[in-house]
Amino acid sequence: MLRRNWVNLLLLVLIGALQARLWLGKHSIPDFHGFEAQVKQQQLKNANLTQRNALLKADIEDLTLGLDAIEERARSELGLIKQGETFYRILPDEY
Repeated sequence: MLRRNWVNLLLLVLIGALQARLWLGKHSIPDFHGFEAQVKQQQLKNANLTQRNALLKADIEDLTLGLDAIEERARSELGLIKQGETFYRILPDEY
């Protein structure tokens, strides 16, 4: 009977040690959830960067294929106008 109690006590201590390691030790369940959150954040960043890369790639293709894209960019970013054109600037009313 005494031996059985020691075995039960030993098994209880081992289960307690394993539970403590599972919840409090290195690579525990809370660490796992933290890593999952980091992975989700990184996936979101990667998706944003992939979308940005696709837009930049489309811009590069537009600029290499024709002069229309270059002309459009010069007009919008630099405010350039063609010879013979009249430039009108409409300002909003200030209250």
